[in-house]
Amino acid sequence: MNTPDRIDISPKELDALLERVKAGNLDDNDYEIIKAMADTVSYLSHLSNEKASTIKRLLTMLFGDQSEKAEKVLDKPKRDRGKKDKVDKKPGHGRKPASAYTGAKKVKISHESLKHGRRCPECQRGRVYRDLTPAKAVRVTGSAPLKATVYEMERLRCNLCGQIFTAKAPEGIGDEKYDAAAGAMIALLKYGSGLPFNRLQQLQGALGVPLAASTQWEIVNDGADKILSVWQELVVQAAQGSVLYNDDTTARILSLIKENAQADPKRKGMFTSGILSEVKGHRVALFFTGRNHAGENLAQVLEKRQAKDPPIQMCDALSRNLPHDFVTLLANCLVHARRNFVDVYTSFPTQCQFVIETLAGVYKNDQETKQRQMSPEERLAYHQAHSKPLMQRIETWLEEQTAGKKAEPNSGLGKAITYMQKYWQALTLFLGVPGAPLDNNRCEQVLKRAILHRKNSLFFKTERGALVGDIYMGLIHTCSLNDVNPFDYLTALIEHHELVKDNPQHWMPWNYTHALPESGE
Repeated sequence: MNTPDRIDISPKELDALLERVKAGNLDDNDYEIIKAMADTVSYLSHLSNEKASTIKRLLTMLFGDQSEKAEKVLDKPKRDRGKKDKVDKKPGHGRKPASAYTGAKKVKISHESLKHGRRCPECQRGRVYRDLTPAKAVRVTGSAPLKATVYEMERLRCNLCGQIFTAKAPEGIGDEKYDAAAGAMIALLKYGSGLPFNRLQQLQGALGVPLAASTQWEIVNDGADKILSVWQELVVQAAQGSVLYNDDTTARILSLIKENAQADPKRKGMFTSGILSEVKGHRVALFFTGRNHAGENLAQVLEKRQAKDPPIQMCDALSRNLPHDFVTLLANCLVHARRNFVDVYTSFPTQCQFVIETLAGVYKNDQETKQRQMSPEERLAYHQAHSKPLMQRIETWLEEQTAGKKAEPNSGLGKAITYMQKYWQALTLFLGVPGAPLDNNRCEQVLKRAILHRKNSLFFKTERGALVGDIYMGLIHTCSLNDVNPFDYLTALIEHHELVKDNPQHWMPWNYTHALPESGE
């Protein structure tokens, strides 16, 4: 739509025009003014529809994420989950059970007067035996993230010869001021929870255990060298995955920003790429921060792939996500395609409602396959039987909109339709390949750890700092994905780094307990 011609009119002239319209006594030039006003209203309406997606994204940035669930978008009441759930569901008390405290210290307490096998004091006939489930009480105490112990060794001086005698330090305290657990805790707070060094410095200072930010960096930097071999092995393991997800987000590295200003390189952008790999029943998370895009980082991982069959790759449709020179079974994110319709729903409610509700049926089917714990082959057969007809309905509808010219190609709806048609094969890979996912949500969840660090620490100072962050974030998030305690894991790696270096494949999050020396179990 062409931009209307500009006609300048003062408030006084506008009032005079309204008076002439009211009196029915228009001048010859009034037609051009009224036509320009009508064209402007039409143009603004067009812009409103065209920019609805951008405006909605801006509002999301300002006021937080909005739910994209069908009930919320379509402004419908939640679907009835079934009367059985409403009848059987009991209100909870909101407290965590004792079994949830897996990292808590456990203290066994025997009965104060009875012992296993003794006669019952109540009936005097039976005997009491130990119940399999003991009573439990949880008590939570507070402490500093890093605690310190000051050992005061007594010193004695001879009053005649002046010789000084100092008590020996207790055995087992070691020569290092900061032990492996201290390094693990700093790394977990910084790269796992997004707590910057300066904030931890303030917290520790307030608690009487000072810990300078520069000292924290020295500790995690030294620890990164000790666990580097495990991270490198994790990259090799990820390369063997059957399904790999990848995406990236923006990052800041001060040394590269300075380099950009001085040398003016061809590529100035900086990114943190997230890669999630599903391999042999485990999930591996990797992070790469620098100038490379997600596809380039994925290509570096695939260079270590030993299997000849191509893996399934899940990503959005950006070309920079593709690993050039490597063949993958490309699957594109169905949520990205759906979001294009969600963004323009207010402008095209009827058309978008059809797509959103139909895709809701597809996701309901996928949820059913997860609840039944189907194998990849069973899941494929289920989707072909139940989801393929739904996707065919969408494909037919898209063709009707295009062939019948029912949507302006340059409008928000037209662009959403074009996007879905262009990437249809990759969007529907789950209907033809066992194990192909529907969307890239898992990788976006992985990237939230890097985004959390960026929101709190804002930047990395150097490329070395970015590498250290990538190593720790990858190991910490891989532990979370495999239900492994990251603090215990990092402590074990740093403490036994000499053993780790020799056989890093035995020190993965899912098998490292078997490699621990007997004294460390």
